[in-house]
This record gives sequence, structure tokens and C-alpha cells, in this order.
Amino acid sequence: MQTPETKETPNRLRRYRGRLLAGAMALGVAGVLSAQTIVPSQFAFADAVKVDVAGPADFSPVVTAVQPAVVSVRVKQEVEPRMMNFDGNFGQFFEDMPKDHPLQRFFRQFGENGRGGERGGERKSPRQYGMSQGSGFFITEDGYLVTNQHVIDKGTEFTIVTNDGNEYDAKLIGADKRTDLALLKVDADKEFTYVKFAEDAPNVGEWVVAIGNPFGLGGSVTAGIVSARGRDIGAGHYDDFIQIDAPVNRGNSGGPAFNMKGEVIGVNAAIFSPSGGNVGIAFAIPASTATDVIMDLKDDGSVVRGWLGVHIQNVTDDIAESLGLDEASGAIVADAQDGGPADDAGIKSGDTILAVDGAKVKGPRELSKIIAAYEPDTEVEVTVWRDGKEKDISVTLGKLQDSEKRAAAETPDAGRTSLDDLGLALVSAKEAGVDGEGVIIASVAPDGPAAEKGLRRGDRIVQVGGETVQTPSDVVEAVAAAEKEGRKAVLFRVENQDATRFVALPMQVG
Repeated sequence: MQTPETKETPNRLRRYRGRLLAGAMALGVAGVLSAQTIVPSQFAFADAVKVDVAGPADFSPVVTAVQPAVVSVRVKQEVEPRMMNFDGNFGQFFEDMPKDHPLQRFFRQFGENGRGGERGGERKSPRQYGMSQGSGFFITEDGYLVTNQHVIDKGTEFTIVTNDGNEYDAKLIGADKRTDLALLKVDADKEFTYVKFAEDAPNVGEWVVAIGNPFGLGGSVTAGIVSARGRDIGAGHYDDFIQIDAPVNRGNSGGPAFNMKGEVIGVNAAIFSPSGGNVGIAFAIPASTATDVIMDLKDDGSVVRGWLGVHIQNVTDDIAESLGLDEASGAIVADAQDGGPADDAGIKSGDTILAVDGAKVKGPRELSKIIAAYEPDTEVEVTVWRDGKEKDISVTLGKLQDSEKRAAAETPDAGRTSLDDLGLALVSAKEAGVDGEGVIIASVAPDGPAAEKGLRRGDRIVQVGGETVQTPSDVVEAVAAAEKEGRKAVLFRVENQDATRFVALPMQVG
């Protein structure tokens, strides 16, 4: 049975289709007119990006070829012995304890021969050992293999377990803590399958396969892509990590990351994880770094690096402006270590190192890597920016000792500062009753620019705009001089707790 409403429905649909068709025709005409009269030919779009290269159907050919070269590394580590101390009056606390009580026998045991209990003294517990595990890979057929320094650290015995389950004893050839690399050697009447380092750096987005010993499982394979290159994760002055998203976990350390040619592009060394497990961010030491370090370890058992002997920091935009540099690059010398190569050559605080033997220095990390690549006693030409112009200085590099606190260059925390009506009160060192020269910051307004820049009470200002200052008026005059020269910022040299840093003060003094 149809109601008036249901009878009307077909008619309404026909009217709707008619209006829709008319609208479409109108849009079509409008579209043609628009294309002909509004969009000129020079706005025609090129073809969209098209990539014909497909990912591999599977990774098994690569894995089959390289997996025999990857090993598990077991490390026996000596644990510091614990000391058990008993004083001579220990027994008085247990005078009421029954003679047959188990603790009485325990204390008598440790009290024999005057080593504990009622006679006092101390006893060393037996030597204790622990075990750690990691990964590694053969780089020669005669048994040289690579792993991380932190895997073998404090190890006394090393056992290599190959993919087929065979175990071999290994000896430590050398380790380099600064790059976290180590070289082991297996002596066996056998030719080992080995892999080689890639000569070319990987491309971001390139496939990568990681093989290793996660959680002691051994022979595990994961895959992903190269996520980024040149990562600085704060591990040291030579940070230049490859970031990959192939799952890497505890125990993968020291294992290889392969490209699709079966070449090692990096040595897995660290993960980023709030929980200790994989979250898709892992870091590998690049093959270019590992190749040089491993060759040194093989030849000498250690890595010998050049040493410049400077404390340096980044050149910020404000510092570049205050120095008259066109760009914020290079490394500014906060301090040249007394008697060091830089100090002997005449490099001084306030110099900005722009290049070494013509190689441009982008920042402190690049300077460290450049200097470390030279042999000690090498003479290099260091280009510095001083007094508004470039100056070349010949420096004979020293040898970076293991005992050095920092690598080829030391990077203090970036400094920050400010001045008079920027929220600072200044007094001379003499007026402040402190030894030495310079101007002491007496107070910092909590809501002023100085506080925002991070200056604190007690900081010592020793130079402003390259000029030594002794009084607050010296500071004001130096700032005024910089302002007259058209500077938007002036450079301060500030000392605090035996550390020196440079900070750029914006021109805001009335």
C-alpha cells in the first residue's frame, strides 16, 4: 500500500537527478572557462614524484651470506670483592644469644685466626666474577673480530660463539673508549667467514639489516631503514652516529648493521629507550669511523690522536654578531691550556678557529674530529678570527693522552650573560674582597635579561669586547664602544668555578 508520501518519492528522486546533472554540466563549463582564462600555461604542474625501485622481497639472501660472520661475545668480568668488617666489641651485642644458636657458629667461623668475630679485623671475600654478553663480527679470515668497548670493558676472559654453535677463546688486541670500539682475536686452525666495511656512507631511507645476540638469544635478525646520519647523542666528542629503526636490544651491542650488499655500514652501539627495550631508535658507529680505529688497534693496540689543547664552545648567532663574523660557525676558544700546543703557538682566549689546513670547522665537534685525525707532532695551519680579521697560526700538535679529561677539544656548557640596566649590579674584584682581577656580579635581577641569560651572582667578568676590565665603568665603556661600532651584541668572557666561557650580550644599555 502506497501513501501520498511514498507516491511522491520517485518524483522527488527524478527532480534531484535533474538538478544534479545540470549542476555538473555547469561546473564542467565553469571548469573549462577557468582553465582557459585564469590559469596561464606557466602554472601547469609537472608529473608527481615516481619511484620505480621496490624493496626486497625478503632479506634471506643477505642474511644467508653474512650470518656466519656474526658471533656472540661472552665476557667474564671480575667483580670488586666485598669486605666483611667486624669490630673487637662485636660480641657484646649478642651476650644473651644461646651458645647453640646458628649465628654463634657463624660468628665463630669468621672470628678464627683473628680475622673477625670477637677478635675483630676484616676478611676479604673470595674473588667474584660476573658475565656479560654482546655481539661481534669477523673482519678477517684469520680471526680478527670487532665489538664494542663497553661489551669487553673490565673483561678477564672472552668466549666467542659462532652461528653454528662452536665456541672459541679470544684475546683482546685493543680497545678505544672514545669511539666505543674494540678488537678481539681468535687463534684457531680454521678460516672464518668474514665481512667488510662499506666504503660509501648509507643513504637515509636505505634498507638495513641488524644481526646480533639480543638478550643472549644469539643469531637474531632484524630489519629496518637508515633513519638519519650524523647524530650527536652526547656520548663524546666524536659522535657521528647512524640512526636506524631496525629493532636493536640489549646484547646487540657490537653487532653489525648491513646494507643490501652485505657490507657493514655501522657497528650497533646504543639505543634510545625509556624502558630499556627497543622503541625503534638505535645508533650505530659509522663504517668510516670504525675502519680507521680498527686499523690503529690492529697495528698498535691503541688509537693515537693529535691534541690541540683548547677549551672551546659553539659560536652562536649572538657571538658571531659580536665578533663581526658573517655566519655562526667555527669554535671559539674559551681557554688555551697552559703549556699546550695551542698556547705555545700563540692561540689565545677569544680566538675563533675557522679552519685547520684549509678544512672548514663548523663547530667544536668537527674541530675535535679534524685534530684527532692527525698524528702527534704534525704541524698544522690553524686559521683563527681575531680582532675582526683572519689570522693563520702554525701549531705543532701534541699527543692526546688517555688521562686527558677531554678529547682533542673541550666543550664547556654554552654560556649566557647580561649587564647594567639589563638587571646586573657590578663591583670590582677588590671591592668584592676576592682575589684576582675582573668585575664581579654582585646581584642579578630575577626578572631582568641577565637572569634570562643565566648569569649568576659571583660570576667574574674578565673581558668585554676583547678588552680586559677591572671596574664596572670599564664594562660600560667597552659596551659603549661596541655599540658605537654598530654591534648588536658584545662578547663577554666570564669565569666561574674554574671554568671559562664566552657569552654575547645584546646591545640594550641606555
